[in-house]
Amino acid sequence: MVGPNGEQVGIVRVEDALRLAAEADLDLVEVAPMARPPVAKLMDFGKFKYEAALKAREARKNQVNTVIKEIKLRPKIDPHDYGTKKGHVERFLKAGDKVKVTIMFRGREQSRPELGFRLLQRLAEDITELGYVESSPKQDGRNMVMVLAPTKKKADARAEQRRRRELSSMPGPDDATDPAIDTAIDTAIDTAIDTASDPASDPATGPEPGTVPAASAPAASAPAAAPAPSAPATPRPRPRPAPPTKTAASAESA
Repeated sequence: MVGPNGEQVGIVRVEDALRLAAEADLDLVEVAPMARPPVAKLMDFGKFKYEAALKAREARKNQVNTVIKEIKLRPKIDPHDYGTKKGHVERFLKAGDKVKVTIMFRGREQSRPELGFRLLQRLAEDITELGYVESSPKQDGRNMVMVLAPTKKKADARAEQRRRRELSSMPGPDDATDPAIDTAIDTAIDTAIDTASDPASDPATGPEPGTVPAASAPAASAPAAAPAPSAPATPRPRPRPAPPTKTAASAESA
């Protein structure tokens, strides 16, 4: 039997081993049942299972799965499309993945395999800094295949990406508070408060004796308001002329 700290207890009976396990509040676990005599150990079995699960999780996290990406091209590909495809290949290689490049031939293009070979050579030269040719171009029916492998291991690529994320999440120098800026802001606020509380500029108390009032700045001329439309004037009736009166001379002539 093995003790809880790894010490050798010796050969003991099963009843004695169970009694020791109960006294130590531990479990009696058989670790080597095929040995003669069998080997048992005093341990906390729940804690043992938890630690084993943590180790398995860490092993899965550090495990690297080989992934092969595939990119398909045509012998007469447009230059802009070639640039786009090359960008995908570079992104895959930076992530630590292999890339399988396939050239597809159609119709009479099968009689010109050198076009695909030249295109694959050009691609291999463009990504020399990120990868290398693991499998040289080979004709496979209507297709020509080449495999590119990254120069950086996938574990290193993942570690670099994780480091970049941590650096991008850290606060930069612009986020820190500058004490000189804080001092300037506090000084400006105190000056504004002192100016507002100065009795010389208080309109209720007026200027202090012996001070010359400063010339007031001309107020900004406000746009003149349009005159309100007046009501139309009501025409006054004209007085009618009085009828002529008969004089004495006209009466005598009558």
